[in-house]
Formats: sequence, C-alpha cells, structure tokens
Amino acid sequence: MTAIKHALQRDIFTPNDERLLSIVNVCKAGKKKKNCFLCATVTTERPVQVKVVKVKKSDKGDFYKRQMAWELRDLSEVDAKDATKENPEFDLHFEKVYRWVASSTAEKNSFISCIWKLNQRYLRKKVEFVNVSPQLLEESVPSGESQSVTGGDEDALDDYQELNTREEQDIENMMKVCEYAISNAEAFAEKLSRELQVLDGENIQSIMASEKQVNILMQLLDEALAEVDAIEGKLLSYEEMLQSVKEQMDQISQSNRLIQISKTNNGKLLDEIQFLVNYMDLSKGHIRALQEGDLSSPKGIEACINASEALLQCMNVALRPGHDKLLAVKQQQLLFAELRDNFARRLTNHLNNVFVHQGHDQSSTLSQHTAELTLPKHSPLHRDLLRYAKLMEWLKNTQREKYDGLSRTYVDYMTRLYEREIKDFFEVAKIKMAGTTKEGKGKFATLPRKESALKQETESLHGSSGKLTGSTSSLNKLAVSSSNSRRSQSSSLLDMGNMSASDLDVADRTKFDKIFEQVLSELEPLCLAEQDFISKFFKLQHQPAPAQGETMDDMDGMLQSRPASEHRHSISSDKDMVRQMMNKIFHSIETELNSLIALGDKIDSFNSLYMLVKMSHHVWTAENVDPASFLSTTLGNVLVTVKRNFDKCISGQIRQMEEVKISKKSKVGILSFVTVFEEFAELAETIFRNAERRGDLDKAYVKLIRAVFINVEKVANESQKTPRDVVMMENFHHIFSTLSRLKISCLETERKEAKQKYTDHLQYYVINSLGQPLEKLNHFFEGVEARVAQGVREEEVSYQLAFNKQELRKVIKEYPGKEVKKGLDNLYKKVDKHLCEEESLLQVVWHSMQDEFIRQYKHFEGLINRCYPGSGITMDFTIQDMLEYFSSIAQSH
Repeated sequence: MTAIKHALQRDIFTPNDERLLSIVNVCKAGKKKKNCFLCATVTTERPVQVKVVKVKKSDKGDFYKRQMAWELRDLSEVDAKDATKENPEFDLHFEKVYRWVASSTAEKNSFISCIWKLNQRYLRKKVEFVNVSPQLLEESVPSGESQSVTGGDEDALDDYQELNTREEQDIENMMKVCEYAISNAEAFAEKLSRELQVLDGENIQSIMASEKQVNILMQLLDEALAEVDAIEGKLLSYEEMLQSVKEQMDQISQSNRLIQISKTNNGKLLDEIQFLVNYMDLSKGHIRALQEGDLSSPKGIEACINASEALLQCMNVALRPGHDKLLAVKQQQLLFAELRDNFARRLTNHLNNVFVHQGHDQSSTLSQHTAELTLPKHSPLHRDLLRYAKLMEWLKNTQREKYDGLSRTYVDYMTRLYEREIKDFFEVAKIKMAGTTKEGKGKFATLPRKESALKQETESLHGSSGKLTGSTSSLNKLAVSSSNSRRSQSSSLLDMGNMSASDLDVADRTKFDKIFEQVLSELEPLCLAEQDFISKFFKLQHQPAPAQGETMDDMDGMLQSRPASEHRHSISSDKDMVRQMMNKIFHSIETELNSLIALGDKIDSFNSLYMLVKMSHHVWTAENVDPASFLSTTLGNVLVTVKRNFDKCISGQIRQMEEVKISKKSKVGILSFVTVFEEFAELAETIFRNAERRGDLDKAYVKLIRAVFINVEKVANESQKTPRDVVMMENFHHIFSTLSRLKISCLETERKEAKQKYTDHLQYYVINSLGQPLEKLNHFFEGVEARVAQGVREEEVSYQLAFNKQELRKVIKEYPGKEVKKGLDNLYKKVDKHLCEEESLLQVVWHSMQDEFIRQYKHFEGLINRCYPGSGITMDFTIQDMLEYFSSIAQSH
C-alpha cells in the first residue's frame, strides 16, 4: 500500500502541487467492478484546498489516472454504517450519496479519521459523522501502513515535509554505500537503526560531558530570575504611582469640563443678551419722533417713517424660547405697544385733519371749472397725501382698525367731492350738447339755457345704475379724432316723439361728437389717477389675490376693523378693496353717462352711431389693459345702453318703413326711406371708418337693406298712380347707385340684387309700354306666329284668309310714318309723367324703348320676308326713320 501511495504521489498529485494524506482501496457497493482508490489530498499552496480524489487504474494496468474529484467543503455527511462492529462499508454524502466498500475495516477507519482531522482543521462548516466510533474521532488508528500515513496526532499532517534535493542526494549516497539497501530494505533499515542508536549514545555522552556548562547555565538562569523579580517589583511601584497620577488627571479633566461648560453657558447668555439689546432696543431719537415728530413737514414725516419702521422691526422680532418670560422683555414689549398705539392715534388724527383741509382747498377751486367742459385735477391733493404712503402701510400692518377707519373716511370725503364735480361737469356737457340744436326746428329749439331748466329736462332721462365692479388698471389717455360728416337734408324716420334729424346739420353732429369724446377723455384720466393714487397710498398693489373658492366682503364689511389674525385669513384681496373703493367714489359716473346718452339720443337718434363708435373704442382700449378694471367695467355697462339705443334706432327706421303711406294722386318717385337709408349709410361709413364695432354696423346694414327691399316692393304693389315697374326700377336704381358709390362690402350681394331688379323692371316697363303704338300690327304678327306654331309652313301663311297679303297691306297702311311718330310722341309724354326727376332715368328708358322698337321692327321684317316672299310688301318707315323719330322727340322735350 505504501508503494502505491508513493506512486500516486509522484505520478498524479505532485504535478498538481498536492500532497496525498490518506488512501483507501474501495469498490462500489452492490457492484462487482474493478477496485479504485479514494485519496484525501491538500494543496501545497495557500489557501489550502482539501479534496477527495477518485483514482482508477488504467485498462492496460500500467499506470493510474485521476477519474473524479470532490471538494471536501461539499461533503455534508460521512456514514460509517456501524460504530461498534467492524464493517467495511461507508457512505460519503456530496451532491449525491456515494456508497463504498473498503478492502479492509482498518483502511476505512484510517481514511475516515483523516477526513475528520481535515474537517476540523480547514473547514468552517463541519461535516456530520454518523455511526463512527468516538475513539476514532479523537486519535488516529495505529494500524500498519495507515499509521505511517496519518501519524499519531493531528499535527502530523503539518510535520510531514518533502525531502529537498540535498536530502535526496544524501539518501541516494547512503543507499549506494549499502548494496542491499534496495534488495533488502529490512536489513538496511536495521543498519540505519543501529547507526542511529550509536549517534544517540554519542549525543548523550556529549551532553553529560558538558554538565559543568549546564550548571553554569542554570546558575545564570537563577540570577536572571532574581533580576526579573526585582524588575517586577519596580514595575509594580511604578504602576501604583501611575495610578495616583491617573486619579489626579481625572480630577483635572473633570474640572476642565466644568470650566468649559461654564464658558459655553456664559457665551450663550452673552449672545442672548446681545440679541435682545440689538433687536429690541429703540433709540431715543426714534422714540422722540414717534411721540413728538412733526407730521406736517417733510423732514418730520421722514423721521416718523424711519421711527415707525424701526418700531415695527422691534415688535416683529422672532423671540427665542423663554425670552417672553423675561421681565425686561415684557417691559420693552409694553413700551413698544404704548408707542405704537399713541403714534397710530396721532397719525390717524393728523390724516383726518389733512383730508378735511385738502377738501376745503379743493372745493374752493371748483368754480373755475363750471363754465368749461373740464374736470378739476386732483394731482396736488394726491401729491401731498402720497408723502404719508409708508406711514399708511405701517398703519395697515400694525393698527388695521385705524387703517380701515381712515379708508372709510377718505372714501366718504372723496365720494362727496367727486359726486359734486361730476354732477357739475355733466351739467355743463348737457348744456353744450343741447346748444347744438338751438337753430333747429324741433322741440329742442326752445330748450332753456339755464342750468336748472336743463337739469329738469334731463332728470327724466336718468336711469338707475347697477352695481359697478372694477379693478386696478393702467390705461393711456385716448384720443379719437372726430369724423367729418357730409351735409344731409334727409331726415331719420325715427321721430322719437321729439324732433327729426333733418333739423340738424353736419356741424351739429360734429359738435356733438366732439362733446361726447371730450366727456370720455376727461373721465378716463380722472379715474386712472384716482385708482393709481388709491393703490399707492393705501399700499394695495402688492397683496395676493383671494384663494380659489373665496368670496368678497362688501365695502362696509371690508373696511370694518378686524384683528390681525383674522386679517391674515381675510377672503378679500387688496385688488377687491381697490375695486370697491372706486365703485363707491365714482358711483355717479354710470348714471350720469346714461343720462347724457339718453339726452344725445333724444336730440338726434343718429347720435347713437357716434356714441357707439366712441364708447366701443374706449372700452376696447380699457379691456386690452385690464378687462376687470373699474373703468372698463363701467364703460362696458354704458356701452350696453348705447348699443341698445343703436338697435332701437335701426328698429325705428324699419318700423317707419313699414308705416309709409303713399299718395294716390301723385307719382311715387324715390321713396323717403330709400333716401334715409342713403343718408344713414353715408353717415355711418364716415363714422365707422376703422372702428372696432364694425360688425354691429354690418348687421344693421343687412337688416335695413332687407327692410328697404321688402317695403319698396310693398309700395310698388300698392301704387295706383305710378306703374309698379317704374317704382321698382327707380328705387332699385337709386339703391344700386348708393351701394356702388359707398362700396359697402357686406352689402355686395344686395348691390347685385338691386341691379338685377332695376334691370328686370326696366325691361318689363319698356316691353309693356311699347305694345300700344303698333297694337294692330302686333296682333297680326302674333296670329302669324301662332299659325306657324300650329304647323303651317311659313311660305304658306299668305294663303290663310285672315293673314293673306291683302290683309297685311291693310294693317301696314294703318301705321304710316307720321302716325308712328305721333304715337311715339304720346308714349314719350306718358313715360315722362311716370318717371321722377330726381333719378333722371327718362333718357335711359327712352333709349331702351328705341332698342326694343328696333328689335320688334326687325322681327316684323323677318316675318314678312319669310312668310310673304316676293310680295314686295314693306313697312311705311325704315329703321333710319325710327332713329330720327326717337331723336327728334327726345330733343323737342
């Protein structure tokens, strides 16, 4: 077995840097196969790897080969089958169970013991050994060859070492000296044993010979031990001294820690004191300014502003936990609260006095504006009050109740002031507006010029104004140039119970336009200036808007005092407050504007056109900046009234068209509402040039023109004196001319329709009128055409008794040239009686009749040539004669 072990080590494991520690000859249980060897090996390099290798002899039997290997760490269990009886069988549990039968029980035990030692030495995960004798797991089994492999104890695995080159050389030399070393290993071993015993004896004799040196060595060792004891005593004393030093150092460290804590506490205390002194100390100058500062001078106001801001900073400082329990802090807070209340009371009283004082000064300047159409400027008042804007902001943040009280006071004062100014301003505007009709013939020609009388006249026109809403906005001053209107003598059909537009001339309407534009131009800067001042003075432009779902308080509720905590959660924003203040201050503007609009509409309903354009332009400009502003909302509300008046004007004209009655004894001519539409269109095109509300005019055009078409046809059907075709022809010709001249794009379809109606009825009238001078000849040829239509050939018509050549000559003789000219002259006179002079269509109609007559003449000649060929029958007059007849008749009249 030893020879096999050496052979396996040399041939298989040494090339792989492995050492063979144990070997067992086995075969698989239950099968009769060739034996193989299980080898326990470790690697020579670290980290050490422990393996179980299966080695099998080759089929030729001359060498061994490595068949399979398992890592020992993969081994989970070793089952020896029986711990008390000898049994060569055992199992190794790797990934699967391998069952083996050893050649002898001793080899099995030696192999299992080696596996146990390797497991104990190299593996962290211990293998489970089942049915193994406890003695086998404590020490190796001393049996034959296995003892030489495994050694006597666990350390034998590490004591084994391969021979180096020199050792191998020495062994080979020794074996060469002894010739039987290879052939008789036992004799060689006995010789080596005898030589070893000789060497051991010599070693013992050498040791006994050196006894004296040993005694000396022992004596030196005793002295060394004594010295060691002395050193240990000194070290012990040093240790005691160090222990004492350690205790003292601990005391010093504790003292230093207490000192550091005290220093830290003192530093923090100093920081707290410095914090309170820096942030809660108000200078004497600020206190004096709050108590005695002059609120009427610029320097005093500046000092009060600085002092109030410093006071607010001191009061709003974020105190740290525990500061509010300090007596000094409480006293300082009481001092600040007292200063705040006293200064707020003093500031409120002063601003109230400023409001009253400025109000008296402003009222004294109103008289100079009463005769002019201008509003007083409040820029001096705003400039003086804006010096207190920062103080108002301070008051808003500290004393909301007083701030709201001042807001109410300012609103009440300005409401009375502006109401008086706006009322006087509109009275002047009404006087100037009513003065535009002083030369007219209507009701307003006798209007009194005294203010009281005008007031009584216009009070009936006042309407109740709805609730106004608005917001801050910034609009530029608008300048709209007045439109130039052409002079018109026709009147609006909308009488309105007062007067007609025929009593007004272009100058009156232009003057009204300028007055209305001036009114709007004066109101705009007034509202914008006041809104800008309110935002700046009351500091309302930088506040957040209300949250979604919140609602506004009304004006009184908003201006009532609220605690600071409630104010933070207020559902009304500063923008809402500006709108509410503007609504209350200028509540009379909408009422006065509606009254002025009603007066302008009463003077002349066509004024609604001017007002619609002007008001639309101002509303459009205001909405471009802020659709929800006070100005845009107010003007938008008024624009609704203007648009309503405009619609009423259009409806009135349509109603007047429907109510037109014509005289039964006189010819119709151009209807009055056709002339009115022309005047309206000319005026509207001048006013609405480049206007924003062009769409409203286009809709009105369509309504009016359809009404004109319908009522022209209605009048034509009812006409008894003038033929229907003449009424239709003349009026539609006038409409077509008007639309062609004005070039109104939205009425292009109606223009074409008017032209078609005019052309059609001109043709109808000509045809109907021309049938009378040649009536018998017309009847004769109608009979000829009827025979041809019945199937009679044209050349055979002359054989018909009623239409022979003799009958034709008889009819032609009844219409000699002289009689034809006479008939045409009578026709001209009749047409002249039918047509009106304004439209000048007589020559057009006469020329159309000439063309129609020539067409009929050529038609008659063609029938004669076809139906009476070779008869030599001709008319008594030629086409040239007809042209002379028509020309001489037209020239003679």
